[in-house]
Amino acid sequence: MDILLYIVSIVVIVVGLVGCVLPVIPGPILAFGGYLLLLLTPAADAMSWYGIVIAGLVTLLTIVSDFVVPVLGVKMFNGTDNGKWGSFIGGIAGLFFMPIGIIAGPFLGALLGELIGGREFEIALKSAVGSLIGFLSGTLIKIIGVIYIGFLAVWAIAETIL
Repeated sequence: MDILLYIVSIVVIVVGLVGCVLPVIPGPILAFGGYLLLLLTPAADAMSWYGIVIAGLVTLLTIVSDFVVPVLGVKMFNGTDNGKWGSFIGGIAGLFFMPIGIIAGPFLGALLGELIGGREFEIALKSAVGSLIGFLSGTLIKIIGVIYIGFLAVWAIAETIL
């Protein structure tokens, strides 16, 4: 039974990694869930509450980064508050138009926010590109977070088996 749970845990974490690039799958949450499955196995002896809390915080950080990092990208490319709000609102609206909406939402939101604010198209486009770069950076943060959780899981399993 333990081996089955080890396999399921690793499979769920790998699906979580896939979910970092496929927005319809909640990658970091799945990876954390896969890690928590190990608490039902002898690998729990190799897991510390400190590590579990850190993994939970990493999961939370990756979820928040999906919404915050594109806004920071707008700011870094000299976007206005209109562009930041547009990126944030576009990110939420994009959730309803998966999978392309998750990428296009913040981009179009920043672009429209800047245009509504009276900025020229070229400047508004620059702000929207900042939002896109922010989205890609957020995706990288998710991938790193899920890989970290995966390493914690593999370490706990290895400590138990070896």
